[in-house]
Amino acid sequence: MDLAFIPSPSRGVVELGPIPLRGYAFCIIIGVFVAVWLGNKRWIARGGRPGTVADISVWAVPFGLVGGRLYHVITDYQLYFSEGRDWVDAFKIWEGGLGIWGAIAFGAVGAWIGCRRRGIPLPAWADALAPGIAFAQAIGRWGNWFNQELYGKATDLPWALKITSAEDGRVPGTYHPTFLYESLWCIGVGFLVIWADRRFKLGHGRAFALYVASYCAGRGWIEYLRVDDAHHVLGLRLNVWTAIAVFILAVVYFVLSAKKRPGREEIVEPAPDGEDGDKDKNKDKDKDEDKDGAAAEAEAEAESESGAESAKKG
Repeated sequence: MDLAFIPSPSRGVVELGPIPLRGYAFCIIIGVFVAVWLGNKRWIARGGRPGTVADISVWAVPFGLVGGRLYHVITDYQLYFSEGRDWVDAFKIWEGGLGIWGAIAFGAVGAWIGCRRRGIPLPAWADALAPGIAFAQAIGRWGNWFNQELYGKATDLPWALKITSAEDGRVPGTYHPTFLYESLWCIGVGFLVIWADRRFKLGHGRAFALYVASYCAGRGWIEYLRVDDAHHVLGLRLNVWTAIAVFILAVVYFVLSAKKRPGREEIVEPAPDGEDGDKDKNKDKDKDEDKDGAAAEAEAEAESESGAESAKKG
């Protein structure tokens, strides 16, 4: 008899009148807002302008959603294109299924486009967003709880997740709540990046690299606990190999970046043309005032000397 467990929701959709609010989509939306809000605060603290993070996120978020869905569909194609499956389900992103690897890769492309349009270095923008992305993942993982998916091996631990649905091959019972493990791990990653960034003044993409490496370290062992269908390579799940490869790349980037470009960017966002023009005008105005003052002083000295000579002659 199970004395304690984490219950699964009886349903993953809340009807708000004619609008169905799906728990999975709600968690993703809240996560995006948290990432943008925190990223904006960090960007301003780095010397950037308010609103820039949100403007670039308009490019990054859609690209990230498309990339996350593509990665999921490609790596789990049997769920949509095998016999008895409906390929149209591949477009039903609200039912769950986003691969973080594709989301980050495609999201980076969208962010690069947005940064390029604003004349902003992508690594600096990524550093500002890094902990917010980790917190967004922590929130987004609760969407899997609403869908009763991506749980781990069977267990009778007090914090086991109780699965009640028997759809899509699920077997009701109590399992490791891998969604919770990853959510807590991502929260830890977010705070680690914030601490390290303040302590060591990380710049040039190193805060983002720390986030990637730290997340991959946790994703490896969490992925090992999962029991959902997945492709295996040399006895390990594909996502475990992906986590290992991305971890190595992030560490290499961190080390090389620290050697080639130590310290942090002094300027992360150029001032708008209007402000530059105003500054130039103010400088010119100051120069003119200095010239006028110098001319007035010279004229006063000339008059003083002239008066002195007149006095001698008199």
